[in-house]
Amino acid sequence: MNAAALAWPVNIGMASRMSGVTPKMIRHYESLGLLPSVGRTDSGYRQYSEAEIHTLRFIKRSRELGFPMSDIAELVGLWRNRRRASANVKRIAQQHANELGLRIEAMQAMQRTLQHLIHCCRGDDRPDCPILDDLAGLHDTAAAAVAAAAAAAHA
Repeated sequence: MNAAALAWPVNIGMASRMSGVTPKMIRHYESLGLLPSVGRTDSGYRQYSEAEIHTLRFIKRSRELGFPMSDIAELVGLWRNRRRASANVKRIAQQHANELGLRIEAMQAMQRTLQHLIHCCRGDDRPDCPILDDLAGLHDTAAAAVAAAAAAAHA
């Protein structure tokens, strides 16, 4: 879409198409203060400037990278502040990367546990199933063994 050929400001539908953010989420971001209060027509329709479309794209990309809304609010503020210290931006990004690493490790541990339980399950016509037993808390030994193996791998 050629931004130069558009008549600015644009309505919420066009802002949505240009930014890739749904109208519902645009209104939500506005309610959170991530977008400044936008102009309105005499009829009350929201009107978005080119700068606000850029902000919506910034927010969308931040969400794609998994930043929480509180971090996005801080990042938007830093992005708007031309006198910012990049160290602040780096600190936020590093903290988020560290949190992602912890979540990835936890998910990998879950995957190892499930793989172990799947391996232990015969998957035949018999009713006994170590997967269901584990979910019911009947055999904590499988989970304990996987947790011990995970701890040993990180030691």
